[in-house]
Amino acid sequence: MARYRIVPERSKLWVDARSSVHPIKVESSALEGSLDLEVVEGHADLASAPQGSIAVDVESLKTGSKLEDRELERQLQVRKYPRIRGEVRAVTALNGGGRYRVRGDLSLRGVTKSIEGEVALQALDEKTVQVDGEKTLDVREFGLQPPKFLMLQVYPEVRVRARIVAVREG
Repeated sequence: MARYRIVPERSKLWVDARSSVHPIKVESSALEGSLDLEVVEGHADLASAPQGSIAVDVESLKTGSKLEDRELERQLQVRKYPRIRGEVRAVTALNGGGRYRVRGDLSLRGVTKSIEGEVALQALDEKTVQVDGEKTLDVREFGLQPPKFLMLQVYPEVRVRARIVAVREG
């Protein structure tokens, strides 16, 4: 099985939250990790049981607003839990077209939950793969209470999107 290393400069994480006042957009390009898989004719070979891990430093999550960034760091307890981690546990093919259902574990703020969602995988060339996916999460499942102050209320459902570009090692 080949190991593909995530390229942070070409990968990105977006989190879209809503509030009673305005949308909140969080981004990071500080993704790290690897994918262990075989790619045959542009598709993942599931006979080799693909695995993977991904991590992002909480400090790298930025909104562009100092006030919102401070609140995000406070809520996520950046000093106590400096990284968000994901582990791929199982991958199954969907109806062709390079789409897959991925089941794994997400660890956020000391809480680990099993989650699943759909991703699209494409081979960009013989050594590079790109994985795109999105998932809506309820932050309360990870022990977070969305902030409320004055007229601002942040809603608990957030949309998480990721584009992972990884290059084959060796």
